[in-house]
Amino acid sequence: MDPSFIIGLILAFGALYAMITMEGASVDALLLPAPMILVLGSTIGVGIASHTIRDTILAVKSLGRMVRGPKKTPAAVIPFLVGYAERARSEGLLSLEQELDDAPDDFTRNALQALADGTDAEDLRDVMEDEIASAATRNKVAAKFYSSLGGYAPTIGIVGTVVSLTHVLENLDEPDHLGHMIAAAFVATLWGLLSANFIWNPIAGRLSRIGAVEIERMTLVSEGMLAIHAGAGPQLVEERLRALSGEKGKIKGAKKDAVEGAS
Repeated sequence: MDPSFIIGLILAFGALYAMITMEGASVDALLLPAPMILVLGSTIGVGIASHTIRDTILAVKSLGRMVRGPKKTPAAVIPFLVGYAERARSEGLLSLEQELDDAPDDFTRNALQALADGTDAEDLRDVMEDEIASAATRNKVAAKFYSSLGGYAPTIGIVGTVVSLTHVLENLDEPDHLGHMIAAAFVATLWGLLSANFIWNPIAGRLSRIGAVEIERMTLVSEGMLAIHAGAGPQLVEERLRALSGEKGKIKGAKKDAVEGAS
């Protein structure tokens, strides 16, 4: 699990809490149910309204992946691919079928199955590119959903403030309460800005980054599988993939060592 999201939120809200206490203000003054319900509820509502139900379900399901972070770095699949190249060179492509159970992910497993089945190189490339494009589209939809929430939230906060100020103007004959009422009115704007920049936009940015890592990993797998299909040797496969991933040095031991190290 990648802890950066949790660490970032703790730092952000911790800094906010520090400012509130240093200014001598009260946290309770900001935790007003009415503006929070308006801003959070309406933001999610208009976000759903601007997307399809399928998009919304996809965005909700992506939250778990967002918190956990990428399953593996792109370079983590290189030892597996080098191991596959070694086996294919010594035992033939059909022997790769024995590697299916230990494949690091479904994309790699499907590509291995295609290799073992004798799929044509162009057909294999088309299938993998289609899967990569589909994954990129899913990642983009989820990230865009939360990015749109980050765009709506500040404006909805202003709407809440206008509604509250209208209530203030209706009670100008109670000057003793005006200060408290005006302060409460701006809490909606605060929550609009706060939720956009502390919650929705960070989620969107993290999903975009996780999606980019996933696509990079899938691209490495695709290039490695095509190289294996073409009969490239393990050393050439490793050098090519390391060049694509930007990794330095040389991997020792291939797939077996990677599995043992991960455990």
